[in-house]
Amino acid sequence: MLTHFQFKPLYDNKQLPGWKFSFYFHKQKYNGVYHPDGKIEWTSGAPEAVNIEQVKSQIHELMLFHVYDN
Repeated sequence: MLTHFQFKPLYDNKQLPGWKFSFYFHKQKYNGVYHPDGKIEWTSGAPEAVNIEQVKSQIHELMLFHVYDN
């Protein structure tokens, strides 16, 4: 489970899509960029391969809820 999930617009012009995000997973902090097409670009190390799909799915759900459903 992801904890302390945070995101903010990637650009000062909030009309342009793209978001920076950060969260903790298994007591490790991760950072990345969420692109408008749903692509995730890790700016810190990526979670372990065994957990990556679970983490990506949770990020997509959180972004849909917080960004696209508002």
